[in-house]
Amino acid sequence: MSTATLTAAAPLRLGDHRVDVPVVLAPMAGITNTAFRRLCREFGAGLYVSEMITSRALVERTPETMRLIGHHPSETFRSIQLYTTDPDTVREAVTILVAEDRADHIDLNFGCPVPKVTRKGGGSALPWKTGLFREIVENAVRAAGPLPLTVKMRKGIDDDHLTYLEAGRIAQDAGAAYVALHGRTAADMYSGHADWGAIARLKEALDIPVLGNGDIWSADDALRMMRETGVDGVVVGRGCLGRPWLFGDLAAAMRGQWSEGSGYHPDLGTVARAFRRHAELLVEFFEDEGRGCRDIRKHVAWYFKGYPVGGELRAKLATASSLAEIDELLGTLDWSLPYPGEGAEGARGRQGGPRTPALRDGWLDSRDVDGVTRADMSANEAHNSGG
Repeated sequence: MSTATLTAAAPLRLGDHRVDVPVVLAPMAGITNTAFRRLCREFGAGLYVSEMITSRALVERTPETMRLIGHHPSETFRSIQLYTTDPDTVREAVTILVAEDRADHIDLNFGCPVPKVTRKGGGSALPWKTGLFREIVENAVRAAGPLPLTVKMRKGIDDDHLTYLEAGRIAQDAGAAYVALHGRTAADMYSGHADWGAIARLKEALDIPVLGNGDIWSADDALRMMRETGVDGVVVGRGCLGRPWLFGDLAAAMRGQWSEGSGYHPDLGTVARAFRRHAELLVEFFEDEGRGCRDIRKHVAWYFKGYPVGGELRAKLATASSLAEIDELLGTLDWSLPYPGEGAEGARGRQGGPRTPALRDGWLDSRDVDGVTRADMSANEAHNSGG
């Protein structure tokens, strides 16, 4: 069936809030700050979630964390993702967000595969400990009160230690508003192809909405995932790096206004303007021109992927220290150069191969958390946010 024949997708309900376009910007460390969320929203629609916030750092009110949980006035529906390894700490963190009116939606991170997270028992390692996972989600839901709370997770630790079906049922029973599944294990990292079959199985197993994540590089991919798995929406991560206009394509697709081959095909001028806008928003976010211009450097390769921008100019953009310098460099480009086609599409961001997950000693020996491990879970939490 052609994607062109698909009708509009149903809105996603989060408490009293209605997300008309069921598309979620996945939290990405060092990426999904206020600046990038604002830029993506300027191109499209959906739900835009903060960088990962460590519950312990929020409870301790570290300066960087308090800055990261801030939202621009244009962000009228504020979504914050929390990471935790301790039920008591997450309850305190959620209580702060609710009592101080700092969020309208809270997401819990059980999907991060990064070794510094999993070796502490967090991220995609945590659902293996069934009781701990249940207690964390239940405590967070109770503390959130009327605020919708959601769960993002992976399939499990590896193919021999899958957790997603059981974790999905636990999250549903605890009162989660939706569950999002990345169709990879922690061992997979970002390698190979996401297992959309697992996403379909989770959708069949649950009554609450299920969102799919993994290998969505285009609006056609998103529509194909929804058609093949039956999910209620999609979560987009690496696919939007250097391509904030992807959210415009996704909005059109979800509204039934899409046909194969349509969408944004930006010329070099459009890309240059988006890059410059991103840099400007980063300067505003950090309240520091030098820091903002340093932060945009990691985006250079993503924005200009496939475009005839020479290595020397890319290198200069990746060392620029002011907006004026960026303007001067962008001014040397031929902004009329057309969209290069396939070269600008496809995978971007983290890839690499599978690896053995970094875990706490004895983590896989039991689904239970013993007394010693349970007692020190709070101490295991990192004291900084953002990944």
